[in-house]
Amino acid sequence: QIRLVESGGGSVTAGGSLRLSCALSRKTPSRNCMAWFRQGSGIAREAVAAIDYSGRNTLYADSVKDRFIISRDNAADTGYLQMNSLKPEDTARYYCAAGNGDWCGLGAANYGSWGQGTQVTVSS
Repeated sequence: QIRLVESGGGSVTAGGSLRLSCALSRKTPSRNCMAWFRQGSGIAREAVAAIDYSGRNTLYADSVKDRFIISRDNAADTGYLQMNSLKPEDTARYYCAAGNGDWCGLGAANYGSWGQGTQVTVSS
């Protein structure tokens, strides 16, 4: 059982930055892939970025490429999403997800554990 808790959301104006954090806790050590997803009002959930267990391999949705950076600190059991050059269309609830194995990609079905999400609002 993996528990995920996101933090760092908030309200910013367009062009601003936010850094989301995802604290991961589990009863037994395991190698877990991680990812961030988001869901805006009236919009289907979409993948934002994924990272493998080592932290060396990442993948981004086209809509956030070159603006967002996903990273992780396994010693701290924490994942991060640095969001730069934010746009109003980035407004959404952002969810951290973890799956079993080193790499899970951007498919939501590959992630069995989800956080409650943190709201990000970008105003123009």
